[in-house]
Amino acid sequence: MTPSPSSFPNLFKEHPDAVAAIACGILVLLGWQMLNLNWVGLALLILTAAYVIGGFDSAREGLTTLWEEKELDVDLLMIVAALGAASLGLWQREYYLIVDGAVLILIFAISGALEGYAMQRTERSIQGLMGLTADTARIIAHGQEYTVPINELKIGDRVLVKPGELIPTDGLAIEGFSTVNQASITGESIPIEKTIGDEVFAGTINGNGALRLKIHQPPESSLIQRVIRLVQQAQTEAPPSQQFIERFERGYAKVIVVSGILLALLPPFLLNWTWENTIYRALIFLVVASPCALMASIMPTLLSGIANGARQGILFKNGAQLERIGQVKAIAFDKTGTLTTGKLQLIHTLATESSSDHLLQIAAALESLSEHPIGEAIVEAARQQNLSWTEAVNAQAQAGQGIVGEINNQIAVVGKAIFVQTQVKDIPENLINQSQQWEAEGKTVVWVGYNQKVLGILAVADTVRPTAANAIARLKRLGIEQIVMLTGDNSRTAHSIAQEIGVDRIYAELLPEDKVDAIRQLQQQYQTVAMVGDGINDAPALAQASVGIAMGAAGSDVALETADIVLMADRLERLEHAIRLGRRAQGVVQQNIIFALSFVVILLIFNFAGNITLPLGVLGHEGSTIIVTLSGLRLLRR
Repeated sequence: MTPSPSSFPNLFKEHPDAVAAIACGILVLLGWQMLNLNWVGLALLILTAAYVIGGFDSAREGLTTLWEEKELDVDLLMIVAALGAASLGLWQREYYLIVDGAVLILIFAISGALEGYAMQRTERSIQGLMGLTADTARIIAHGQEYTVPINELKIGDRVLVKPGELIPTDGLAIEGFSTVNQASITGESIPIEKTIGDEVFAGTINGNGALRLKIHQPPESSLIQRVIRLVQQAQTEAPPSQQFIERFERGYAKVIVVSGILLALLPPFLLNWTWENTIYRALIFLVVASPCALMASIMPTLLSGIANGARQGILFKNGAQLERIGQVKAIAFDKTGTLTTGKLQLIHTLATESSSDHLLQIAAALESLSEHPIGEAIVEAARQQNLSWTEAVNAQAQAGQGIVGEINNQIAVVGKAIFVQTQVKDIPENLINQSQQWEAEGKTVVWVGYNQKVLGILAVADTVRPTAANAIARLKRLGIEQIVMLTGDNSRTAHSIAQEIGVDRIYAELLPEDKVDAIRQLQQQYQTVAMVGDGINDAPALAQASVGIAMGAAGSDVALETADIVLMADRLERLEHAIRLGRRAQGVVQQNIIFALSFVVILLIFNFAGNITLPLGVLGHEGSTIIVTLSGLRLLRR
């Protein structure tokens, strides 16, 4: 369908580089045709317009860099070469040289438009996050429903999210049950069940149930907003390799200009070249020796890698970390909440005379009155088994020891062995032996007594993440030399978990500053060391590590802000993908640099052999730039 006239302003606004390149191409063809008809005056006028339209942006950028930074860049070199060709054409009345200069401008403009399009593809993959934020929210106040802008929401507001709607801001569910598609945040395609007490995130999609939320933090602090800010920051920060190339370009451009001047002056005296041929070869030299392809070798690749990671729940805060993660030789993991779930669960039960159900019922009756994590694990286990219990009365808790109360007019007690033994007559030997074995494995043992008898013991522990052992095995196969666990927990528990998941080295009973010292020791041995953690106490170690990696969904705000990479889905296996992505990025960057430098050398050889024209030189130069840019976009593929 032919675009309407009203669509052209939008086209120009959205793709000005492409419009300028098309206009320049049309004018070059017209100018060349006018020369064929020998209408020289009209041809020069049309070609002048082609120079202005096609070269305006490059001239502006080049002159701005020269004026503000006192540096030469490739844009200015291209304009100088084109104007040189035009001047030579006017001087020698070889007007087709002016066409050569115009073709140079045209190809440079087309290259800029294609590079812009390639970069837009990368940016669209990242900035798609911006479309995940709602503009308004539906709040409930004084029994009425109101629609308000997101920026007017306050902590404590009640928000209603209907089935199928985009969740407008982070909040805690206070009513309702639903499944929520969190793929935009975590990369997980399977919807997650949400009910009272669960946190939901802005930018995720509600399922079939209605949810009422209570806002517990300002909308601008929502997880999706933090991700957007971090991604925007990543796009503006140049990694070390890019900074090196930019410094190299400044010095290189000066060398090219000086060499170009010498090439334009010396060959007539040293090699008996004609002045026309000398200046023409010097102009071609300015074009083919410019480091455009070298400059395009890095950032498109790294931004593509960042976009790839973002689609799969891996947030790289800048390109430097994408480069560095591929160089990691050792990885240190925090234990609680990283290698483990961070949530206590009932692991074992051992009853004496009564059944396991009765044992768990008595324990739950007392622990339901406690807010201690161990008690919560016991109560949750009883609920999962659909057990009911008689409510305990006259309960009294002793901090760090246990709880005693009455159930059906009988004394019930739950807690540590010494505490329970004060309320019972004798302790079975088999319970003592089993308790010692479980404690040796790093589990917390809870004793239960009722009516002056020991009913049995329960073992509670923070369970290992189901994917932890497999993730660590895959990292070892990937070539990671050392897997280390850092924990503030006791050595016995640490060794038990390390043995289960295959960790190489353990540092236990650590304070936050001790974790930093451990990272420093690893860096002395392995240079590039990653640290994976989720808590506030991990933040100093995350900052010290060569690459700090935070577990996103469970991680504290401090850990998320300090880390260089965030695993949004809390899936350790994504770490392997991050490392592979970093290594792929390194490989593509190296390939691009080698290709760019090789192509410059080849074009220079052809130039001095006299076998290349200015348009062919431009085509080769800009073609190599486009090739390395498109090569970098390979990382957009999964």
